[in-house]
Amino acid sequence: MKNKIFKYDFLIVGAGLVGSLAAIALHKKKYQVLVIEKNKLFPKDERTLAVNANSRDFLKDLGIWKDLKSNFEPIDKIVIKDYVNEDDLIFHNSTESMGSVIFNKSLLKISREYLIKNKILLTNIDFNSFNIQPKKIFPINSKKFLFNKIIFSLGKNYENHKNFKKNTFDSGHKAYVGFFNHQKNHKQVAYEIFTPNGPLAVLPSPSKQKKSSTFIFSTKNKMSFSNLSKIIKSNFYLSHGNINLRSTINYYPIKPHLSRPIQKDILLIGDTAHSIHPVAGQGWNLGIKDIQTLCYCLNQYDIDDANFDEYYFSKRIIENFTYLTFTNILNHLYENQKPITNSIIKASHFFLSQFPYLKNLFIKQAMGKN
Repeated sequence: MKNKIFKYDFLIVGAGLVGSLAAIALHKKKYQVLVIEKNKLFPKDERTLAVNANSRDFLKDLGIWKDLKSNFEPIDKIVIKDYVNEDDLIFHNSTESMGSVIFNKSLLKISREYLIKNKILLTNIDFNSFNIQPKKIFPINSKKFLFNKIIFSLGKNYENHKNFKKNTFDSGHKAYVGFFNHQKNHKQVAYEIFTPNGPLAVLPSPSKQKKSSTFIFSTKNKMSFSNLSKIIKSNFYLSHGNINLRSTINYYPIKPHLSRPIQKDILLIGDTAHSIHPVAGQGWNLGIKDIQTLCYCLNQYDIDDANFDEYYFSKRIIENFTYLTFTNILNHLYENQKPITNSIIKASHFFLSQFPYLKNLFIKQAMGKN
């Protein structure tokens, strides 16, 4: 037993939302998978998550969605406003909700309970991820392990990993994230408002009274609590009534990136593989697409096939690059505030509002069902 080598198909480094859900999906496909996480106790995550229709259906297929019960708020309508056009763009689907808003901690709790129950999660692992190599014996807690493939799901805040090539595009924006309570029912409507200082997204937050919402404001300007409160109140007083901004505001720099591994049998998912400007609201949902694509590739190729890694990467790079480019262009158009860019914005608004086919394409894109 002393010299026993524990063999696994996959090692997933990082037990965040995407890493945990990838482990569940692979485990349900009968692969031997192990997840390691450096933290012993997982931090309380008070943020919310915008789950599009495709990601919701994925969670249903895993058997997780039903366990969220009342911990999610459907998004029945998306309203887009800007400072160029007088009329709003309104998107909704007549047959199902556009998506849902959930608390990160709710989904994280359910996911990790599954991993713990099935004994595929090791926490408080003090390791140097630079040293982990596929198909080579690696010691963990005095035991020897051998992994066919390694999946990194470390988030976006890793620096110069020797097995990754990372291309970063610094937007110069910071994202301010928080909650506010309001007088009126939010009516399960999500908003994207393009202000002269940056995009402001507001989502209905799960609450019994439907009088709580979450926001993310991305801007190049330094914002005080007072300024944030004024911006939100001025834009949402008519729709939400009296507004009280909660005092806890988180902020972080926005640096969209694309990464790829430079070594065979190493795969990247979620924020390790890509991050995009939150104006698109699809960052986490792209991580779910990574998992779905990985499972699709496993249906098409044997895990040891020489083409497996490149096939997976080629299936993801186009969509990830498209989203990154689209969000960068969108921000550039609104930030310029010049006649030519305003004309482009007006033309885009006109075509989306006047041509149902284009509008339906946008709705499918927002729902992740493109």
